[in-house]
Amino acid sequence: MQDQTQDPAFWMDPEKARTVMRKLDHEKDLVSKWDELDELRESLQVYRQFLEEGEDVKEDMEREWGIFMNGLKALELRNMLTGEDDFRDAIVTINPGAGGTESQDWAQMLFRMVTRWAEKKGYDVRVLEYQDGEVAGLKSATLEIVGDQAYGFLKSESGVHRLVRISPFDSNAKRHTSFCSIFVSPVIDDSIDVDINESEVELQRFHSSGAGGQNVNKVETGVRLIWKGTLSDGSEERVVAECQQERSQLQNREKAMILLKSRIYELEKNIREREKQKLQDSKSSIEWGSQIRSYVFHPYNMVKDHRTEVETGDVQSVMDGDLDAFMKGYLMMRLSEETP
Repeated sequence: MQDQTQDPAFWMDPEKARTVMRKLDHEKDLVSKWDELDELRESLQVYRQFLEEGEDVKEDMEREWGIFMNGLKALELRNMLTGEDDFRDAIVTINPGAGGTESQDWAQMLFRMVTRWAEKKGYDVRVLEYQDGEVAGLKSATLEIVGDQAYGFLKSESGVHRLVRISPFDSNAKRHTSFCSIFVSPVIDDSIDVDINESEVELQRFHSSGAGGQNVNKVETGVRLIWKGTLSDGSEERVVAECQQERSQLQNREKAMILLKSRIYELEKNIREREKQKLQDSKSSIEWGSQIRSYVFHPYNMVKDHRTEVETGDVQSVMDGDLDAFMKGYLMMRLSEETP
């Protein structure tokens, strides 16, 4: 890849060049992280020699060991992301299920969970669309998570998330169960061709509104694109994409079209995944509508992933964005499925 960048004709195709540069940066970063771990390994060997010679360096050595193990786990997790689109940015769409205020509040909690995870990773979080709930929470939201391998990590979150808790909106303090769907797709570029018949796309305009802070322009006109068409397996699908982040209607329309194509691309990927799973006589774990994880706040505390059996009693950390254990479990499951 480095040799490609030295070719005088390299930048004649800017989109392709940017894709190569991004992959190159990713590979360089992996090598850099490996070199850092190798230096820590050498440092630990020196500490061990000091320890054997009677020096009091146990505390320093344990601290260095902790840094080394955390770095090794992080690199191991990144190294599992081998999918063709894993390096891409991600689009995360959150929609509450039936249940009114309960589900809408749960959707906002998941919105915060994903946002906190992305911020801890140092990713850029952009709110493209956000509709407030009638009493609390949100009716729908779309996030763009920009960062190396954002889609590779977040694809583990696609599916239905189930919450069990004592409702703060119920004066009788009864236990309620709420559902919310998260759909994650990679942000595609010109290297991927998604052919859409313009006659199948309906354009709607609306005034931007809702929560989202500085990321949402509340006075410019937003754009909603609705596509109704047939996927490769013959199924009829309705896909909606909205954008109210950009300053002009034209920019919002261009961004909405990228979102629309990205979601259609992900649906087609899911069709291919289901075909692969049929060969293994099992249902695809990322199928839209599958219940992937339960979050229990009452009568006990537990978050459990039903695909991988990974679970934890530390509910608050999960809701604060600590998702790495679930993501790692999912990636390990996928790798084991793909290994003959």
